[in-house]
Amino acid sequence: MVDATDGFLTNLTAAAKAGSPLGRADLTALAQCDDPAVFRKLGRTLKSATAEATGLTAPKVGVLATYTVGPLEPILRASLAAGGMLPTFTIGDYAAFDLTLSRSDDPLFAPDQDVLFCTLDSSYFLPKDWSGSDVDALTAFITERVRSFRGLLADVVTRGKTTVLAHTVPLPAVVRDGLVSWSGRAKVSRCWAQLNAAILELAEEHSAIAVADFVSTLADEAVAAQDDRLLRFADLPYTDAALMVLAREARRFLQAKTGLSRKVLALDLDNTQWGGVLGEVGAAGVELGGLYPGSAYKEFQRSVLRLRDQGVILALASKNDAEHVEAALTEHPEVLLRPEMFSASAVNWSPKSGNLKAMAAQLSLSPNAFVFMDDSRFERGEVTAALPEVTVIAADGDPAYLVRNLLRHGWFDTLELTDTDRKRPGLYKARAERGNFAEGFQSAEDYLKALEVVVTVAEATPFDVARIAQLAARTNQFNLTGLRFDQAETTTMSDSDDHIVLSCSVADRFGDEGMVGAAWVRKEADAWEVLNLVMSCRVLGRGVEQAMVGWLLRRAKEAGVATLRGTFTPSARNTVSSKLWSQLGFEHTGDRDTTQVHELAVDGAADLVPDSIQLKEK
Repeated sequence: MVDATDGFLTNLTAAAKAGSPLGRADLTALAQCDDPAVFRKLGRTLKSATAEATGLTAPKVGVLATYTVGPLEPILRASLAAGGMLPTFTIGDYAAFDLTLSRSDDPLFAPDQDVLFCTLDSSYFLPKDWSGSDVDALTAFITERVRSFRGLLADVVTRGKTTVLAHTVPLPAVVRDGLVSWSGRAKVSRCWAQLNAAILELAEEHSAIAVADFVSTLADEAVAAQDDRLLRFADLPYTDAALMVLAREARRFLQAKTGLSRKVLALDLDNTQWGGVLGEVGAAGVELGGLYPGSAYKEFQRSVLRLRDQGVILALASKNDAEHVEAALTEHPEVLLRPEMFSASAVNWSPKSGNLKAMAAQLSLSPNAFVFMDDSRFERGEVTAALPEVTVIAADGDPAYLVRNLLRHGWFDTLELTDTDRKRPGLYKARAERGNFAEGFQSAEDYLKALEVVVTVAEATPFDVARIAQLAARTNQFNLTGLRFDQAETTTMSDSDDHIVLSCSVADRFGDEGMVGAAWVRKEADAWEVLNLVMSCRVLGRGVEQAMVGWLLRRAKEAGVATLRGTFTPSARNTVSSKLWSQLGFEHTGDRDTTQVHELAVDGAADLVPDSIQLKEK
């Protein structure tokens, strides 16, 4: 737990009041704070701030509750700020939950809404009065209420573009303990478990619905869910501590949806991956495996390995002699994180901030994609001072808490795990090897030809949609218009005769990069318009985006289309993609508000696929 007296609250409050950017290191400290009073206070202060002034993204969030929203709003605002977001809230009417869900014209369902947060309490599923002697009637009522709720939520996502976040609901003690029969109590508890299972199943049945397991998270946090006086006095069914748990789950979801999750976990070695200092005790003397504390470090390595299997890129940042580290990682029988598991490595005596910056450049990633974990307060402070955009996690203290400290804030969350995610660590390791390979050539053209780049462009299939939506959410630099079509919208467009959704995959002599690009195209009678095109930065500089537009030009010629139209909306982060259309020979024909429009006459246009690329189709 982070103590607010460390100064981050003072810094954030002062910056918010002054209309200045909020410090990234202070926001990371806020995310790791467990004091609800801090979140209520800062959330109220941030209400008058703007995303532009604070340097945060601005998701639009609807909140529809079965209870008084009250303190949830400031707590949720501060929690989202901790994840790099300053939301614009639309709050649903009190005591109108079902009615609101049934209306298609409510502002909560606006097309530009990023998420509708449906937050529930037990009163929604329970009768006003019930008999402890008639358990069957009680369970029947609960079952019917959850059936009705599922239907309402399914209707919401099928009639529009709304993404919904719901959550499981704890069974109140007044129901559980109000049943004197053990068999009756078990029956109602089973019914309530089925209620929560039915809510969780919504996420499996509808791609536009996500569900947070509030019940299990609340139990793990060991905080009181309810304050009886607040419930009776103000219809507040959850304590501030419980609302903190809910708000953190919402932050984790929106981080993943808006592309703010991190990609790289950079780890120290001594007293982080094992106990003890390698240079003092030698490889045989470090604590790893066996009894505590070695067992805690072994479990930490096992958890890190699970993250890698799900696409988190591992980097090694250790002040040690490189040959000793290599021997220990290779020869120690209890080591799980072998040298080949790390996509980048910096084992030397240089400042760790410089090493992290160099590894970020090597991987073609920004430092804000990094989470850094180290036991040394000095090293953490040095990295925070030099690279405040890096998320820094403490690894000191009792090693039994290493896994919890790493995982509980969801820095690496993604909406759905894709095949590309699973391959990502290997892809980025190949990127480092590719960079070394480039040093042996006199010109960029020779290097690109030697890479033997193969680009595969195809219309999206149902199996591609999750990855394409993920690219839309996560890609910021090579993102032409900033339109982030989610999974539901992408599915609708790919099924439409009036649109094309494209996927782009890349391979070269170093391996398969997987799906790295996507485009959403509207087909009109005489023109095809690229609504957005995104490309992973890890393949920039190879002409892949040109090959993708070249594929589209070839299809437009075959279809007899007169004009291919490209659009570009400038942002603070996408300047790298600003010249694409002009470089490909498109003419700037005008603007729609802040969006530039570029056009190319299809008939007679030269082929756009670079000579160094072999273009394939599925």
